[in-house]
Amino acid sequence: MYRLVLYSFYVFLGACSFGILSTIVKLAYKEGFSFREVTAGQYGFGWGIMLILMIIFSRQKVSLKQFIRLAAVGACTALTGVFYYYSLQTIPASIAIILLFQFTWMGILIHSIATKKWPSKSTLLSLIFLISGTILAGGMVGGNVKEIDILGMIFGLLAAFMMSLFILLSGKVETQLPLITRSFYISTGGLLVLLTIFTPKVLFSSFGDDIWFYSFLLGAFGTVIPIVLFSLGAPKISPALASILSAGELPVAVIASVWVLQEQVTWVQWLGVLIILSGIAYPQIVTYQATKHSNHVKVL
Repeated sequence: MYRLVLYSFYVFLGACSFGILSTIVKLAYKEGFSFREVTAGQYGFGWGIMLILMIIFSRQKVSLKQFIRLAAVGACTALTGVFYYYSLQTIPASIAIILLFQFTWMGILIHSIATKKWPSKSTLLSLIFLISGTILAGGMVGGNVKEIDILGMIFGLLAAFMMSLFILLSGKVETQLPLITRSFYISTGGLLVLLTIFTPKVLFSSFGDDIWFYSFLLGAFGTVIPIVLFSLGAPKISPALASILSAGELPVAVIASVWVLQEQVTWVQWLGVLIILSGIAYPQIVTYQATKHSNHVKVL
């Protein structure tokens, strides 16, 4: 039970790391940096940090097949960022975050189809908590949204789909490899995707004198920390639980926007945050009680 809680905590922390990104991105936008510069800076610096860790701690070689599989995982997280950051340019942030958080049920649905198993009652109840809390925390209730860009909505849903794939694949692809080696090649896959979408010139510009600080923060919190933590925890827990725990991103995003950006958050949004946290905690409580009951029966 202790190990399950620990691995779950790793995934939750990885999600929390993703939650800090929106605040950093908003600060970078206020300084006048573009969508391309911010995105390229995140993966450029992230890959650079992972390269240093790889050289110091792990130099294990991988086969071409292993590299392709790990690069595909990295492509998922890179495309999540690209699609989400683009959607933020065309639709309100409250709508974009609602669309992104559809990864919770998408991931569970994909896993259920793949395994031909219906989700447990605790998982379904947790999803109800998460979806309800996301609607409230995202500012949908009481909002004044008049027009929605269809293309922006499509990209928001694509971001959710790629996020769900990243969570699922993080727990399954080449999990026998050393942590640093695995994380490095995942980040390499993300960088390669960015190089095909943007020109190398944009990537190099992210190391400039003015933007390097934001690039470093985005690389650390958006690439290195979550990839490492998901690599640690996701292979040891169920995909459904990993999807639920990843919802921790939204409460952190809300709290960071209040503390750093001094944004106003209504009591309805705070209620949504509490509901999300309840939805995350519920499966853990059910698992703990089931384990405790099982141990009690064995003693008897």
